[in-house]
Amino acid sequence: MTSCKSDPYWNGSALGCGADLRPWLNDHGSLTQRIQQRCMQFAVKSVRSGLARIAYDEASVLGIAPHQLVYSREVFLHADGKPVVFAHSACHANDLRGAWQAMKGLGNRSLGSLLFTHPLVVRHPLHFAALRPHHPLYQSAVCDTDSRPERLWARRSLFTLHGAPLLVTEVFLPEILKLE
Repeated sequence: MTSCKSDPYWNGSALGCGADLRPWLNDHGSLTQRIQQRCMQFAVKSVRSGLARIAYDEASVLGIAPHQLVYSREVFLHADGKPVVFAHSACHANDLRGAWQAMKGLGNRSLGSLLFTHPLVVRHPLHFAALRPHHPLYQSAVCDTDSRPERLWARRSLFTLHGAPLLVTEVFLPEILKLE
């Protein structure tokens, strides 16, 4: 499967992001590992996984038709009992029988444990966006919180394994800044 490695919808830099959040957004390593190093208790709370429709811009980056169902997984990363990141990943449903078959069995385990330990997984450049309240990922990220900031910063990156794309988006919640 051929995939689009550029992201015409999100930005190649996080212009306008505060200096306190910038190190989180620009870190190219495992976000899970970075959070684990800064808290006593880390947990992944699965929200939803299965076939779903995704946003047009996500479908474009994955190189699939916008109306096509994909495999989607949504989780919250918790640090010391508080949600700090909402993570959304999506891949072509057919790739669950191939390159991304390990996605089905993750449950409450971190996707980073798969992505950053597999020697053949390739990460493409990070892209950034300041999500506003009307954005579906913003709405999912704040669904269980009382906090409704003006915007939430997010980053996303395309990962490929044997040519099969997986789009991972991470939305940073205000509590992340308490981990520094």
